[in-house]
Amino acid sequence: MARTPSTMLALGTPAPDFELPEPATGQIVALADFDAAKALVVVFLSNHCPFVKHIADELATFARQYADRGVAAVGINSNDIAAYPDDRPELMKVEVETRGYGFPYLFDESQEVAHAYRAACTPDFFLFDEDRALVYRGQFDAARPGNDTIVSGADLRAACDAVLAGNAPLTDQAPSIGCNIKWRPGNEPEYWG
Repeated sequence: MARTPSTMLALGTPAPDFELPEPATGQIVALADFDAAKALVVVFLSNHCPFVKHIADELATFARQYADRGVAAVGINSNDIAAYPDDRPELMKVEVETRGYGFPYLFDESQEVAHAYRAACTPDFFLFDEDRALVYRGQFDAARPGNDTIVSGADLRAACDAVLAGNAPLTDQAPSIGCNIKWRPGNEPEYWG
């Protein structure tokens, strides 16, 4: 399985805007819909990626726990569904139901949102503070398929805890590792490769 790291978008970057369909509800969800949240986690996901499957249940738990504390979460699937049909929108709806995701899971068919975030892999996490400035990007935790580390979300939880306490997360942040985003032919971003 391919192991692609995050690009580690510059801290302080404003959250790129988005307005994307949510297959599970048929609604359109935009960045502005999260304006009331104290912080926002944007995570690029995939239905089929083993790295996502490895953390998915704990991700659902994390999102429920932190939603109660004012942290919103949104998942985005930017994969090429022609080449990877397991990521089709109708199967995203199944993934939401199976995993118990309590957050919107959106489909970025054009891949423009992935480009804007400089997303590289699934999962790829971005935490924005109340002003929607990037304060954390990188791994959920050190757990990977095949290693003995327990999936806990420790890194992302620590970053959220710091933001909620009014502190900046540590700047020494480890990149996420996962499957590369499946770009449509000719749509690979300039930061790719």
